[in-house]
Amino acid sequence: MLFGFLILLLCQFFGELIVRYLDWPFPGPVVGMVLLLVGLIINGGVPSGVRQASEGLLTYLALLFVPAGVGLMVHYNLIAADGLVIATALVLSTAVTLLVTGVLLNKLAAKHIDKESESGKQNG
Repeated sequence: MLFGFLILLLCQFFGELIVRYLDWPFPGPVVGMVLLLVGLIINGGVPSGVRQASEGLLTYLALLFVPAGVGLMVHYNLIAADGLVIATALVLSTAVTLLVTGVLLNKLAAKHIDKESESGKQNG
């Protein structure tokens, strides 16, 4: 489990290094998660130490939302001043995400159905 925490922390650390060195506009932990994903794909699965460490952190995930909630309360006036813009951005981004996901799913499902029907014709 300690090895799993070390892997998670190293991924976050290298994500921070990459972001700061290349001056990317992404959070370091997000780049670290991409590094972790690439490492897990190369490894072919999740090592048990990383799985145990991740499950241990997920138990306390709700506590990580407390600072965000406090930030919302502290900066309520700033958020309220731009509330309409924020709400519009949320609604539009959600709608675009649903639209793109639906279109992509339909295309992938159509390809899958075409492949199944072709393999059915060849077998028959």
